Amino acid sequence: MGVMLPVPVPMSGGAPGDANIYDYRVGPGQTLAAGDFVRVPFGPRKLVGVVWGPGVGAVADVKLKAVIDALPLPPMADVTRRFVDWVANYTLSPPGAVLKMAMSARDVFDPPATVTAYRVADAPPAIKMTSARQRVLDVLRNGPPLGASEAALQAGCSPAVVTGLAKAGALVAVEQLRRMDWTPPDLGRRGPDLSDAQRRAADRLADRAAGGGFAPVLLDGVPGSGKTEVYFEAVAAALRRGRQVLVLLPEIALGSQWLARFERRFGARPAQWHSEIGQRERRETWRAVAEGRVGVVVGARSALFLPFQDLGLIVVDEEHDPAFKQEDGVIYNARDMAVVRAHLGEIPICLVSATPSLETLVNAEAGKYELLHLPERHGGAVLPELDLIDMRREKLPATRWLSPTLTASLKETLAAGEQAMLFLNRRGYAPLTLCRKCGYRLACPNCSAWMVEHRARGRLECHHCGHAIRLPDACPECAAENSFAACGPGVERLAEEVREDFPDARLAIASSDTLTGPRAAAELIERIERHEVDLIIGTQIVAKGYHFPMLTLVGVVDGDLGLAGGDLRAAERTYQLLYQVAGRAGRGARPGRVLVQTFQPQHPVMQAMHSGVRERFVAEEIRAREDMRMPPFGRLVAVIVSAKDDAVADAQAARLGRARPTYDGVEVLGPAPAPLALLRGWRRRRLLMKVRAGLAPQPVVREWLLRAGREKGARVQIDVDPQSFL
Repeated sequence: MGVMLPVPVPMSGGAPGDANIYDYRVGPGQTLAAGDFVRVPFGPRKLVGVVWGPGVGAVADVKLKAVIDALPLPPMADVTRRFVDWVANYTLSPPGAVLKMAMSARDVFDPPATVTAYRVADAPPAIKMTSARQRVLDVLRNGPPLGASEAALQAGCSPAVVTGLAKAGALVAVEQLRRMDWTPPDLGRRGPDLSDAQRRAADRLADRAAGGGFAPVLLDGVPGSGKTEVYFEAVAAALRRGRQVLVLLPEIALGSQWLARFERRFGARPAQWHSEIGQRERRETWRAVAEGRVGVVVGARSALFLPFQDLGLIVVDEEHDPAFKQEDGVIYNARDMAVVRAHLGEIPICLVSATPSLETLVNAEAGKYELLHLPERHGGAVLPELDLIDMRREKLPATRWLSPTLTASLKETLAAGEQAMLFLNRRGYAPLTLCRKCGYRLACPNCSAWMVEHRARGRLECHHCGHAIRLPDACPECAAENSFAACGPGVERLAEEVREDFPDARLAIASSDTLTGPRAAAELIERIERHEVDLIIGTQIVAKGYHFPMLTLVGVVDGDLGLAGGDLRAAERTYQLLYQVAGRAGRGARPGRVLVQTFQPQHPVMQAMHSGVRERFVAEEIRAREDMRMPPFGRLVAVIVSAKDDAVADAQAARLGRARPTYDGVEVLGPAPAPLALLRGWRRRRLLMKVRAGLAPQPVVREWLLRAGREKGARVQIDVDPQSFL
């Protein structure tokens, strides 16, 4: 029999392969089937794997090692195993690496822990009775066995009273499995009143969820249109059928408002899956999903690989968000893989966004996805007025970043007792620090990147590898003392300017440096909702669908920031980000206003923002992509070469260049140094393969890598459908 193990073993020559299935012999008395979790010997180790099917016959039967034991877990569902194979083949990753993502909860395969609970003895002896003892006996006689602490809490006494009753023979200790339980959603609760447009969309989604079958739907609605409440109706419909539901969010660690909204709607919180949950909750959630004890999971991209037993609906909220792309290890786009998972499982999937990606919009226009549109905000709120501030006319001093126009609007907003937000997608104090005397720039020794000053922490950091230093007293180049100057603004520097202009305003900085986890994010959101914050200064974190009724002004400090560089998605992403940020304003009864500072007011992105007409901008972007045969009208595969030594990286890149495929409809650009030519100490080169629409690139890349071979010390990473070109 064949067992797949969660170990990433590539094929010879460095090409990805399927060499992760190993033959084992079924042991005496064992009955195994595909999907069973088994423990097997693997060299000197014992590993847990999954029975994948018949053996491959690579080893003679007499030499086969036997399966040690089968684990008492529900088998991995057939659709999950097919999904692992599909993702591995599509991303050109070792199947064992993909399987590892589906088995990512540490200790989940160990025997479950037990706890001691107590029940009333069948024939309790005569003992001296006190009021506390009587209360404990009443609690346990009328309910299930409880631990000492829980029984004492309900009886209003100390745990010593419970253990004393056990010693006296009045209680009997029983061992119970220690596991978390989630309160099931209350499907009888009535949701909020929906508008006619919301009700039509909600009913359509609910019909899709209730009917089953593969059905991709795009829910496209302006910010504040109530998209979440609409797809909650589909969640309820899937749960009524007894199916499980997965909701993917790009920033689940910052999703406290979403969780609160879900709890208001269903009277309970869903299970969560993201990097911030504790190890015990991670283990318990994995087991509960596998056993079908959890109805709804909300999670980051990795939740897609949980071992669902009966998944009936997938929702991808903010489907356009680049956070759904994993750039390390197995490189995949969770939105695209979620559509594949829905197709394999023959279930509906709902993609949700106020600014859908071009790929999703093209699929909707082609009829591959059903389109549901919510053009208006809910509850009578109107979209904010948006104006462009031409920074060429503002004539700001070199040390200031807020124009007089934006400053005046901030003053009016704060004077009216309303809240404002300033958006600048730069963490820290300043993105560059240089010597005034010789121009030396403080760069990361491990990456092709400048060190970013974080004045609040008293250090400079690299945002790629985490390298940190103190600001030198003297310039390493010219030895000038105290000569370093901070260039450009980050959110910390912007806050410094705001404090000078508005000393009485209550400020809060929202970035990944200040919001270090769900608790910190939830606390800030609660402070904003209680109007304990007047002005929020934030990075892209603040664009994630938050609802603050008193927030009426959004100021974009540098609207041009994302437009530089050669990324084919630069304009699309900048528009999406600015539109999402603008959508935070005026979501309550008070009207909102958005001011965008720009040096390029005639840029198509800025004109689309100002006019509020998305369709023209989208049409121009689609036409440009189609003319260049770029996604979604062609395919891209990035091949990234890295090595510790420049000569090795160049030699491997040259191998790939010489062996490049020459098929019709295939074009290879490069090799060339990557924009981040040094990353975490690795020297990097890139090649980009363009493939015409309709031609699968994976077989071409497999053959290419095998033909090129591998230099010792070099790594080759494949990124199918790249989102980043660094």
